[in-house]
Amino acid sequence: MSSAAENGEAAPGKQNEEKTYKKTASSAIKGAIQLGIGYTVGNLTSKPERDVLMQDFYVVESVFLPSEGSNLTPAHHYPDFRFKTYAPLAFRYFRELFGIKPDDYLYSICSEPLIELSNPGASGSLFFVTSDDEFIIKTVQHKEAEFLQKLLPGYYMNLNQNPRTLLPKFYGLYCMQSGGINIRIVVMNNVLPRSMRMHFTYDLKGSTYKRRASRKEREKSNPTFKDLDFLQDMHEGLYFDTETYNALMKTLQRDCRVLESFKIMDYSLLLGIHFLDHSLKEKEEETPQNVPDAKRTGMQKVLYSTAMESIQGPGKSGDGIITENPDTMGGIPAKSHRGEKLLLFMGIIDILQSYRLMKKLEHSWKALVYDGDTVSVHRPSFYADRFLKFMNSRVFKKIQALGSRHRPDLVPSTPSLFEAASLATTISSSSLYVNEHYPHDRPTLYSNSKGLPSSSTFTLEEGTIYLTAEPNTLEVQDDNASVLDVYL
Repeated sequence: MSSAAENGEAAPGKQNEEKTYKKTASSAIKGAIQLGIGYTVGNLTSKPERDVLMQDFYVVESVFLPSEGSNLTPAHHYPDFRFKTYAPLAFRYFRELFGIKPDDYLYSICSEPLIELSNPGASGSLFFVTSDDEFIIKTVQHKEAEFLQKLLPGYYMNLNQNPRTLLPKFYGLYCMQSGGINIRIVVMNNVLPRSMRMHFTYDLKGSTYKRRASRKEREKSNPTFKDLDFLQDMHEGLYFDTETYNALMKTLQRDCRVLESFKIMDYSLLLGIHFLDHSLKEKEEETPQNVPDAKRTGMQKVLYSTAMESIQGPGKSGDGIITENPDTMGGIPAKSHRGEKLLLFMGIIDILQSYRLMKKLEHSWKALVYDGDTVSVHRPSFYADRFLKFMNSRVFKKIQALGSRHRPDLVPSTPSLFEAASLATTISSSSLYVNEHYPHDRPTLYSNSKGLPSSSTFTLEEGTIYLTAEPNTLEVQDDNASVLDVYL
């Protein structure tokens, strides 16, 4: 998939290696992108601004750029090509919505050579990042480009209602035609800034079927891990203050419902984790090629583009979680279960997958061989629910004021009667069990990784606390009894 390629990591040791895509050299693709966008955006500035109409979503403009040049286009040393721009007025509106001025857009994409990123996924797509670290340019398949075109009216409506979203922000859709080959590209926001090192990068779907990074991926300098890797490495989850947690979960829920309404599935949450405690040492070792163009500081930054802006807007500091390091690059402040200060960068990626016939057949076949609920491909409504449940119970957690300093997900070990009455809530922990040999008049909670499954619910009914446990699909559990009675 596209996850690791979108983490802002340039391909190590391959800067001079020429790649090809559809028998076209990547250098020719990069040159055509810059020439084509330079022409089409410049030409668009002459058109007066007006409201976006329904027919604007289906307009396709085309220009021919011969190598010897023409009255309208400059000469170049690439093969002759035709450059198509899809829905130019609609995408101009999207760019304006995010505060992207035409001059800044052209400067970001056309002033410096595009930087090619590594791509470990099976899609075979090429990824480029602009020198100012602002935009990702990705090649997409014909079906993905076609699906994006169909999404545009609904995408337009959604952005009008809420520009603060973790969904991909599309700034342009283009097609380069040369020698009978069509190469479609989309310009998007860059989720993970290259200037901020990601100590861990994860591509999370909420699925457990074969969701572990391959051996080849692990050998990379900055690998992208998957769901099972996260549960192993970050088994306690990532902790936020109450306000940030609520804003993040509200954003994820809203975005998933939008994707479900479009019958979209198989998307991922791209999550980059930066440890602030390690940043000082790494700044000393930082090399110039890892730092974006310094000219960016004089430009207007894209609105709502950072992770923090996407969930609740700028200016939030996470209730004091991070105070001494103002240069956060828009990361969301969080803590590990050990109390380490973190910055999280995230965005939902790979949304151009519709649940069509082939995906239905793929899921039906996998469900016959494996547990259908654990495979990645699934019907959109189930996929969204499973995705959200995984995020709010296993990945992201809220710091509890009553909890231990190092285990903020735990309630006090000896709750009073009045505290027990308020325990009708889910405790997201994989380490609670009840000592069945302890006297019934005073139950005590212990910490043990071999205890109850990960999600347990306490309810108080007529003097009896019922502990209801959900089976954990990731571990072998004893399912002989799912409800334990603990008498006061």
